[in-house]
Amino acid sequence: MAKKKQEKALNIDSILFNCRDILRKATNSGTFFEKRELMLTLIFLRFIGEKYEDGIEHLRQQLQEQGLDPDDENIRTAFFDDSTFTDGTYNLPIEARWSTIINTPAAKLNVALDEALQKISAASEQLKGCFVTGTFTKRNLGANDMKKIVDEVTKITHKEFGLDRDLIGYVYEYFLKEFAVNATKEDGEFYTPHDAVQLIANMIEPYNGTLYDPCCGSGGMFIQSAEIVKAKQGDISGVNVYGQEKEPATYRLAKMNLALRGISHHLGEISISTFTNDLHRGIYFNYIMANPPFNLKNWYDDNLKNDARWADYTTPPASNANYAWILHILSHLKPLNGVAGFLLANGALNDSDTLDIRRKLIENDKVEAIIVLPRELFITTDISVTLWILNQNKKGGQYHQRLLRNRTHEILFMDLRTWTENAVKGENKKKVRLSSEQIARAADIYHTWQSEGTDGSCYEVPELYRSVGIDEIAANNWALTPSKYIEFIDHDLDIDYATEMARIQAEMQDILKTEKQSQQMLEAAFRGIGYGLE
Repeated sequence: MAKKKQEKALNIDSILFNCRDILRKATNSGTFFEKRELMLTLIFLRFIGEKYEDGIEHLRQQLQEQGLDPDDENIRTAFFDDSTFTDGTYNLPIEARWSTIINTPAAKLNVALDEALQKISAASEQLKGCFVTGTFTKRNLGANDMKKIVDEVTKITHKEFGLDRDLIGYVYEYFLKEFAVNATKEDGEFYTPHDAVQLIANMIEPYNGTLYDPCCGSGGMFIQSAEIVKAKQGDISGVNVYGQEKEPATYRLAKMNLALRGISHHLGEISISTFTNDLHRGIYFNYIMANPPFNLKNWYDDNLKNDARWADYTTPPASNANYAWILHILSHLKPLNGVAGFLLANGALNDSDTLDIRRKLIENDKVEAIIVLPRELFITTDISVTLWILNQNKKGGQYHQRLLRNRTHEILFMDLRTWTENAVKGENKKKVRLSSEQIARAADIYHTWQSEGTDGSCYEVPELYRSVGIDEIAANNWALTPSKYIEFIDHDLDIDYATEMARIQAEMQDILKTEKQSQQMLEAAFRGIGYGLE
């Protein structure tokens, strides 16, 4: 049985490939973005329908355990007619249920799907504005094509592929990867790998309070963090989620994804740029987790020149948004104890045109840790990536039942580039992942460094990590490149050259002797004379 489940779990890509192939051949399937939105909306309907069915079954069992008849008309009115169930499951109108959709004749599917979206949007404040009017009827795929796609999507269930997985996020990543039209550095549309999110969450521990992502994409950072929170303390209601997203389709997807998971969220009323229209201006957060678009260009607007977010520093260069993201994140951290973990391209570690900002960040003691990650973590980009941790309080005290020491003017550097032994199979390019053991080890290195009793002046392991004081960083012209501080051993220095040369000379003499004997044997054979080795 276990083997059968494993085989099914590996087939999700085959299902999505079939859908992609149907769309590729179909008339009116639209652009990459329209194909992706159609597929993700359809899969949302599948998952919310599945959740509704599970909620109904769970409620029936609870009523029966209490001696009540779930089929009694009065009981149904009292318990089944609410807009949501106690677990956040939406009580779907009959038109939006997956059982209704899959039993709709092929010729009527496009209309039925749009009607399902309209009914859901009308019944839910959280999902209002999530759907484009006429998503399916405007595309008007052929009846047989639409039916084939619906039949394929029916196979994708959380029961088969994992209740704890961000399946909408996985599908989103799949279409980024397979239709990589928009997966460029300029557009910056990347799905954050699950292990990278786990690493950030295990580092900063966003287990209560407010959590913010200024470029939340499909909401994957929130989804995966919520699973970690549930694993640690079992209750995600203690975390309030805030985010913003520029791309309209991705914004709608994030709202769908979070609503499906029952995660209360504040993503603003519109999709818009975080830089030009900060929807959460003036709000400060306990935790910030983010994977901003790498090396984003065309972010700058002349109205941002004297923006309050960089008033204490200098205006970030218009050619690259990396430091604009850093200062935006810093501006939203709670002044006394806010902590942020976010990913940036490695160029931000030592850019010459951001030297003044970087120096002041270090002098103001905002940077706590710099961790270089394996290059092959991302599928949709080859850019080398660094995890930055900013902390508003490096002076110590209690934090999540740990007593922290004073780390003023210290920064922990880690280099995980060699952690590439866990290859991901089935990809068309080299791809690795961080194991749970590696994530736990990295978090332990960081937490031990933070903790009372650790001496930061000698906290290091060559080729892996090192704690560095501000004077040494200043002497390196404020560079944050870990290789400038972590000791890398020249293993050639361990060689005893006298012994090694003697060994090589002895081997050469043996080779020459063997060659001489071989030559003598050949000459004897030609002369017809017998020859024996001594």
